[in-house]
Order: sequence, then C-alpha cells, then structure tokens
Amino acid sequence: MRNTIEEEILLNVRPADKERREVQEMGQKLIDAVIRIAGVPAMMTGSVARGTWVRGDKDIDIFMLFPKTLSREELQEKGLAAAYAVVEMFKGSSEEKYAEHPYLNAVIEGFDVDLVPCYHIDSTAEMQCAVDRTPFHTRYLLDRIGGLRDDVLLLKQFTKGGGVYGSDHMTGGFSGYLCELLILAYGGFTELLQAASTFRYGEVIDIERFYPDKKTVRKLFSEPLIVIDPTDKTRNVAAALTPTRFSEFVELARDYCTKPDQCYFIPDAPTSISKEEFRSVLETRGTTMLALSFKTPAYVPDTVVPQLRKTMESIRNQLETEDFPVHRAEVMMGTDNCLIIFELLVADLPKITLRNGPPVWVHDNADRFVEKYLIGNPFAGPWISEDRYYTEVDRRYPHAYDLLADQQKILSGSIGKHVRISMEEGYSIRKNEEIWSPEFTFFLSAYFAKSSHAVRKLRIIDQK
Repeated sequence: MRNTIEEEILLNVRPADKERREVQEMGQKLIDAVIRIAGVPAMMTGSVARGTWVRGDKDIDIFMLFPKTLSREELQEKGLAAAYAVVEMFKGSSEEKYAEHPYLNAVIEGFDVDLVPCYHIDSTAEMQCAVDRTPFHTRYLLDRIGGLRDDVLLLKQFTKGGGVYGSDHMTGGFSGYLCELLILAYGGFTELLQAASTFRYGEVIDIERFYPDKKTVRKLFSEPLIVIDPTDKTRNVAAALTPTRFSEFVELARDYCTKPDQCYFIPDAPTSISKEEFRSVLETRGTTMLALSFKTPAYVPDTVVPQLRKTMESIRNQLETEDFPVHRAEVMMGTDNCLIIFELLVADLPKITLRNGPPVWVHDNADRFVEKYLIGNPFAGPWISEDRYYTEVDRRYPHAYDLLADQQKILSGSIGKHVRISMEEGYSIRKNEEIWSPEFTFFLSAYFAKSSHAVRKLRIIDQK
C-alpha cells in the first residue's frame, strides 16, 4: 500500500492523458513513415512504448526491422538512408550517433526521436548486434508490466532523486529497463525497497529461472547486482551498475523505508562555485590540485568516459610511483574540453630520494650498483644498511607538475585510444585556481560537496 508521499509524487510524474495521446500518435506516424519509406516493419520501443515514462521524458525510440539476410554494411547504409528520409519527411533536424553501428538522433515536432536500424529476428539466439535484443524487451514487458506502471514510475523518480538513474558510463546507475524488471520481480515499489534494504554484493534476480541456483549465476557474473535478462540468459541487465551506485541505492532504500520523505524523489539542484570560492576552499583544505585539460574527442560519452577513467588511473599510478600521494582524482567530459584532476596531499618534494640497491651477497648486481654511483653522485652513498646497499640520488621529478608536463612519460602509460589522440594534439596543465572555468563550475562544486545521496537527503530532512 502506498503512502501519501508516493501518491503525491505519482500526481507529478504520471503522464497526463494528453501527453500519452500525443506520444502514441507521433509514434504511429513515425512507424507509418518507416514502412512507407523503407518497406520494412518498425516498432516503438523503450518506456514510451511500455507506458512507463516519467512525465516530460517523452523520448521516442523507433526500431526499423530490416531482413536478417542483410550484411552489417547494408544494414547501416539502408538504415541511415531510411532514417534521414523520415526526418526529412517531417522537416526535423538530426545528428548521427554511434552504438554498435550508426543510428539517427532527431528532433521531430518537438519530440526527441532515435531512429535505430536492427535485424528482424525471431529470437535473441539470432542476434547479430546488441540492439537486436531491444524489441524483445518491449514485447516481454508489454505482456507483464500493465498493473505495475505506477510502481515503475515511482522507482524511476526515486532513482533520479537519489542520483543513481542512468546507465551511461558517467553515471553508472539504473537503466529504465532495469527499473521495470526490478518492479516486476518484486511486485511493487514498496516491496522492492524493503528487499533492497538488505541487498548484498552479488544479489541475484532471475525472473525466468534460467539457472538452477544463485551460486551458478555468480560463477558466470561478477557484478554487484545480477539481473538476468528474461529475453537472453547470457546477459546481466545490471552490468552497467557500478558498485558505488549499487551501494548508494541500498543506502537510499534503507533510509527511505526507515523515514519516508518527499525529498528522496527530488534530484539535488546543481550548485556552482566561483573562482574566489574555489581558491578559498583549496586554501582551507591545504592540498594542491593539478589538472590535465585537452580537447574533447568527437565521440559519445559512453565511449570517452571509460577512456578518461582509464587514463586517470594510469596517471594516478605514475604520480604515486614518484611519491606524490593522490588524495582524490576525478574526470569530467565537457562539451569542448575534458578535465582530469588530481588533488595531491604533497605536490613538491626534496631534490633527493633514496634508491634501494641489491643485497651485498648478490655480487654482480652489487658491483654494478656501486660502480654506477661511485663517481659523480652529488649526494651520500652508496652505503650498506643491514644486508643491502642504498644511495641518495637526484629525484627525477621534484614537482608533480614536472611529471605531468613530461608528455612522453604520461603518454607511455595506459591511455584510452581516443583520449590519447586528443592529448597528443596537446594538453595543458592547470594548477589550483587555474583549473576553474565556467565550463566546469558545477563539476568542481560537486567535487568539494561530495557525499552520498542518502546523506544529502538526511541533511535536508534534519533542516526541516
């Protein structure tokens, strides 16, 4: 049974009859256009097709079902040609985007529309690319989700309010399809949150009972939440959910069940930080912040963001290997520029460092070590301490800035493909207040205000 908070939220997120009618009419017009232009069947997919979209989020996904006899190249060519023709028919605007193959994102009569070519197959066993699976999701849920649509809306708004909605790589949260399956599995919003309050890493949900037990599933999948796709037993629908977002959801569910409040359904308003405030915060923290800035690669975030994180970890390892402890590191993909920031506990070190040598009785290595530092070393050593040689040497990078400025050194690490190309064209190093820019003011504000979303909700409740 829903509480008054949830009933009030539903009044705000449930699409009005007029919106439902407009969406259905637009979807049917697009389907008819595809049939007329391409001569292939088409269907509306996603939350709009299933009636589970939150008011105002009326994005329309149209899948164009081409014969499975086409090659991938033919599918792309015919699919894009048909999509462009549909957009032209409605005098809309469009942009090519890329998943496994190109599709068209368009604005048509005020609707955000994705026109996606895929293969017309009879089962997921015939899949040639991941998008071929999507029509099966819609067919599966249309037969089962009917009486649970309001519960899906509540869960979607709850995950949006808690900052854990979105399966893109920047968020690493819950997809709409995952929300629908969770509601289906537990039979309602309240039932799900009560169960989620006790979730542990490796939670398994297998609606169709493809596997004999959870132990078998955990041998195949290692993610924190494992939700077997009821249309494809080889896929975990929650694969994009990061351990952090999973844990945050458990915390949100636990706190909401303990003390329900409307704030759990309301996303945190983004805040900005001025350059002066940024400088003041850094002075208070007593740390040094360094950042690499470079042109944003011309690829979608789901391609670029994982590469940014891979690059960040590579550089973090290089900094810590050179004795610069990294307190925190983050990445941000902006419209024009990308930023990889490192907050350092120590950014400047003495010119000398200690070099460990071999044990005395490893004769060849010991002789080479002594010979190397016998002459020309301006510092102490070599000497023996217990069983091993040591010497003081000139530190290669006394300043963390110097390491980041060594492009050859930085690019020798494990750098994402498209990020590497952009960095090779040139990157700048920014220090402390130089990092601030209007493009990143919300990102930097969020960095300093970091806390779990449930903690933020508790603070809001305490202030009431």
